[in-house]
Amino acid sequence: MPLKWLPNAISILRIALVPPILILIMKDNFAWAIGLFGLAGFSDGVDGYLAKRFNWNTRLGALLDPIADKLLVAGLFIVLAYSQYIPVWLAAVVIFRDIIIVTGATAYNFLVRPVQGEPTRVSKLNTALQLLFLLFVLSRAGFGWPDQISITVLGAAVLITVVISGVDYVWSWSRRARHSE
Repeated sequence: MPLKWLPNAISILRIALVPPILILIMKDNFAWAIGLFGLAGFSDGVDGYLAKRFNWNTRLGALLDPIADKLLVAGLFIVLAYSQYIPVWLAAVVIFRDIIIVTGATAYNFLVRPVQGEPTRVSKLNTALQLLFLLFVLSRAGFGWPDQISITVLGAAVLITVVISGVDYVWSWSRRARHSE
């Protein structure tokens, strides 16, 4: 029996983990929230590895994987901002960038040609910094570690890469759209 469906199932599992993680944070149960957050991160690596290693790439998987990532990151930023663990403006900037990217990709898909979702290096760096920042914030909220300066510095790095990657996406997709005419 072919297992080509497995990466998609793992992405769906990651989507299903988002509500429990957010609920756990709202209930100040950070140990379990961090554990499920870690499981979500691990599953992201596993589904990507399986899709690439065994050529189990599907159009559905190309949509589910970034959706799962965006839901997890946006949900965490919203809940952590609501709970006053991070600044609302930082959550707004991160979510605004994602809205711009999703809106642009959707428009490109319907107006130009199907989107081939390949994140840029700066976007991958931004995602890694966002995930590390979220882990640090959760860890600080639950266990008092790391110190606030580490979170502030990491938050600044997130802000910088959010802006750079957002501009990069808009510029590169606009250029692609112009060249396809």
